Order: sequence, then C-alpha cells, then structure tokens
Amino acid sequence: MTANRRREIVAAVRSGESQRSVSRRFRVSLPTVQLWLKRADGKTLDQVDWGDGSHAPHLQARQTPVDIEKLVLDTRKALSVESDLGEFGGTAIRDHLLTLAEFQSQPPISVATINRILRRNGVFDAKHRVRRKAPKSGWYLLEVAAKRCDIDEVDFVEGLYLEGSKEEFCCLNLISLHGGWPASWVNDNMHVEFILSCLESHWREFGLPDYAQFDNGNIFTVPRQYKDAIGQVILMCLSLGVIPVFAIPREFGIQSAIESYNNQWQAKVWQRFHFANIDESRRQSDRYVVALRKKRTQRQQASPARRPFPTEWEKPTQLPREGQIVFLRRTTNTGAVHILGHEYEVSEHWPNRIVRCEVHLSSDIVRIYALRRQKPEDQPLLKEWPHRLPEIGKKRNQRISSSASDDIGDSPTTDAAGSSP
Repeated sequence: MTANRRREIVAAVRSGESQRSVSRRFRVSLPTVQLWLKRADGKTLDQVDWGDGSHAPHLQARQTPVDIEKLVLDTRKALSVESDLGEFGGTAIRDHLLTLAEFQSQPPISVATINRILRRNGVFDAKHRVRRKAPKSGWYLLEVAAKRCDIDEVDFVEGLYLEGSKEEFCCLNLISLHGGWPASWVNDNMHVEFILSCLESHWREFGLPDYAQFDNGNIFTVPRQYKDAIGQVILMCLSLGVIPVFAIPREFGIQSAIESYNNQWQAKVWQRFHFANIDESRRQSDRYVVALRKKRTQRQQASPARRPFPTEWEKPTQLPREGQIVFLRRTTNTGAVHILGHEYEVSEHWPNRIVRCEVHLSSDIVRIYALRRQKPEDQPLLKEWPHRLPEIGKKRNQRISSSASDDIGDSPTTDAAGSSP
C-alpha cells in the first residue's frame, strides 16, 4: 500500500467516516486502519511518516549485550596504550577479558564476535582491500578484448633436464588467448630459426592470428644495445600481417595465459613421466597437445576467425613498410618510456603507469596510449612523435641475429623447470 493511500485512509476517518466503512471502501483490514490511526494520533497529516518501518526486532536474540560491547571497546582502547606487546586485536582483547573478575560470570565470547563488534563500531585501523572486477582478457588491445580477433602468446620454458643428464633442453609453447589452442615444441636449443620454423608450421596449419605476443627476451626482439633494431621474429610477423606485441618487462599479468600453459605443460608432461631421451618427451608432449586440442575444440570453433597463410610467402629480407609493432610498457617515475633503444617523455602526470606504444611503419609515427585496468575501455592518446625505422642491411641483420642467439639467456620473463622425475 502506498503512502498516499494510507494518508487517504486516515483523512477519511478524521472526516467522520467510520473505521469499518473506510476498511471496506479501501479494501483493507480493520486492524490496518487502526494501525495507521494510531501512528497518526496527535499529529497532522504532514507530520506523519507514511513509509514502511523496519520489521527487524529491536533486540536480536543472539546479539551481544550492550555492556559487553562497551567493555570490548574500552579494553581495546586501553590495550592500545598500555599493552607491553602493543597488541590490541581480537585475540589480545579476548585474553585480557578472561582475566577480569567481572567477566567470569559472563558467557564466553569468541574472537570472531569481538571482531564483529570492532567492525560494527568502525574502530579497525586497516581498511578492507577493494577487490575490483578483473578486466576482460586482452583488455590492453580493444579489438582482442571485444573478441573480434585473437592473439597467440608465445614463450619458452627453459632449464629442462633429463634425469642423469647435464644437457639442457627447452620447450617453445604457444597458446591462443580466446581459442585456447595450444602448441609445444621440445628442442635442444633456442635459436631464431627454430622459432621461425615452429611458428610457420603452426600458422600454416591453423591460420594466422591478428596479434602475436612475446616477452622481451633477446631471442624474440634483439640485443638491447642496438637502437631501432628489428629481429627476424618481428620481420616474419610483419610480413604476414601479424602485429607483434611485447609484454611489460618483469611483469607477468599480461602473460597470464601463456604462463598458465607453461606451468600446465610442465606438470602434465615433463614432471609426470620419466624420459630416456628427448624423442620420448617430444612424443609425449605431442600426445598431450592433441588431447588438449580435442578437449577445447568447441572453444576454438567459437573463437575469432583466423586468416589463411599466404601460399607464396617467403622469409623477408627487408623491413616491411606497413603494419605496426606494439610495446606494452610501464613509465618511469618521471613519466618516460623506453622502446627501441630510445627514451620518450610521455607525461609527467602518468608516472609508473602502463602504456601501449605503437610503432606505425606506414606513417612513421610512434603513438603512446594510456592503459588502466579499472577502465580498460578508456585508452586516450597521450603523445605521438614522428619516427622512421632504418632499413635493414644484410650484414647488419646477420650481426644482430647472431648477437641475439648468443644473448638468449638475458630474458627476464622465462620460466625455469625442474628435472624430469
């Protein structure tokens, strides 16, 4: 019943109509009419609160007595000043109350009850951590977050040893973010040619993604002493129309999908079986990948479509002048960012924050966008500069590639696995 209807009921009775007649006319019970007459007794119609009151009892059956709550609060205040240990939490308060003579006749009180009393009275020193909803997968790329395109994440698992052997092996893992489509290749080296052949075979069979994501290891980029240097992995991606994306150095949130698959592969393949040689591990890894693909078939079919691999593609020898390279970075405390051996001053109002740096090859422009997990859809342009990457000569390309192969251990985001049991 609305507030206006209750007001009309009281007004009708006050105008001289009988209570029973009013109850019949408004189709309510007689006790309801009498209830609102009692609430409005001695007041004008404008002074009456016509809203519903709380139906909760004034005193909860199991509520701690008021005097006990006051004793708990007073004890906490006293312990915060007088305690030799400096402890005045729920456990310390309970232990102190048990020593008081006047508390011996009271029913025992638990630490949880004490904490509820402290929370209800707002005397906790620390604030509750605010746990915000996680952003969508691939939130740092709007097209990926909207599931209009997919991204392949690629990473190495290093430090693999057969039992009784000192020879180190590695495994190149790949997983698509939305489709969950895996691939794994066990090998005895981490050379660039191995990466290129694995990516080519996988993409020829299953199609090209729109993005391919890597960490910042030299094997995927180039040694950092070379400015504007572009490695063979980046060249291959650009020549196929795949945008290479490089995650934030020494941070793992962006790489969560591939890191999860790395751990899963180690637990289900490498650490689960004894392998006499590397060929046995490859066969077991292949069986695991096939089984996992079969399990995720429906997920893969619901993922964004992939482009067919070009039939007449050849490995590039020159830098394509189209497409873009994406670097995810965190700015310094002065708001600067480091990419391709250069330092760019982005914004003094954006220090220690995540940005997306896009190097556009067709327009020779570097654009920096702000990224925030709380508002992933809001990615404003912070700054842009004209910048043209130099051509890649044959000798310079060979020198950089050889240096990358020599410095492959300088990757801050690779994983170490234990020996095969």
